[in-house]
Amino acid sequence: MTKERLKPETFRLELDKLRRGWFSAVYFCREAKVLEQRSFSKQALMQVFQKRDVTLCGTDETIAVLRTCSGYYRTPDKAHKLFDRLLDIEKQMAELAVNSRGDKVSRFACAKDKIELEFELDALWENTGKDLVIKALHDGDKITPWETVMTIEGRPQHFAHLESIYLGALARRTMVATNVARVVEAAQGKKIYFFADRFDDYKNQTGDGYAAMVGGGFGLATDAMSQWWGNVKAGGTMPHALIACLEGDTVAATIAFAETYPDVPCISLVDFHNDCVNTSLAVAKALKERSLKLWGARLDTSENMPDQSLIRNGQLGREKPTGVNPTLVRNVRGALDTNGYQDVKIIVSGGFTAEKIAEFEKHRVPVDAYGCGSSLLKNGGDFTADIVMVDHKLCAKVGRSYNPNDRLELA
Repeated sequence: MTKERLKPETFRLELDKLRRGWFSAVYFCREAKVLEQRSFSKQALMQVFQKRDVTLCGTDETIAVLRTCSGYYRTPDKAHKLFDRLLDIEKQMAELAVNSRGDKVSRFACAKDKIELEFELDALWENTGKDLVIKALHDGDKITPWETVMTIEGRPQHFAHLESIYLGALARRTMVATNVARVVEAAQGKKIYFFADRFDDYKNQTGDGYAAMVGGGFGLATDAMSQWWGNVKAGGTMPHALIACLEGDTVAATIAFAETYPDVPCISLVDFHNDCVNTSLAVAKALKERSLKLWGARLDTSENMPDQSLIRNGQLGREKPTGVNPTLVRNVRGALDTNGYQDVKIIVSGGFTAEKIAEFEKHRVPVDAYGCGSSLLKNGGDFTADIVMVDHKLCAKVGRSYNPNDRLELA
């Protein structure tokens, strides 16, 4: 059964900028112009691949871009002038929004001008995306090195300007989905929270959140990350900043959180004073006395220091003593269990990679969920696109060749 793909409107594409080649390497746009001016009429087959074992993501986004932004302006000089005016109006709107938020007349006038320009550009645009023959794998598919993940067939001048866009989308989404899939596999069924919001430009959050869920992630840090899913909401604990604002009182901060958000599972961040055992017990006791539910204790100890429980117990020589380590987790779990808080879960974060999670699971460290961040935005892989056939005749640069894949589906 064919998987359902996300609809193009899901991605809220900046159509005018994509069609103009605003985000594209200039030489792709120049390729399109050269071919267009020579009335190039042959069909080219573009083949997309990469060189690693990965979890694929970004295919639906790529298809949306190709379907809505392939084509040409019937009068390009006029369209380019209109586009330049559009950029000027967007700049003016941004200035008005920041500097004179209350000037409704000016802002409405700019918005009206922007919409009219968009309609004019649409009227000049000849969309050929519907004529492309696109075959692709699906988001979430496991792929091998050199495997063809997509083919695009049509007049190359109509989609040449989009190569930067779809290769970038595939690379970014696949990197995140692959990294999340690896930590999910390492965690052996335990939940993975995607806490990567602070490690990159905020504009990447929506696509990253989608890719994280494709990779098997459980929780997302921001509402923007859930935008393409529709029914997924952001979740999270309190930050250290809240504890600091309440004079370093983790108990008070947790009570305040639980009372303010009674319908949100209460997870206390217990490493503020670098004493996770005593802080966890103090929080659990205080919430129980107030008939409040402590769902979990989150350990986020600095990689530069050992927790106080390891120092008290003389446990500094068994393993790397700093950060969140197996001994610390066992100390917290043992203290909670001994004092009647067996139902309080333990969540760990801070420097967790697939390798570190695998070690924790190998040694059966009593963790209930993992929070991962910066490691999920590293070690990406590039996608490459080559024209390999022209008018159904093989035509590829040396070292590349047509590589059919019967897993591809018409999109």
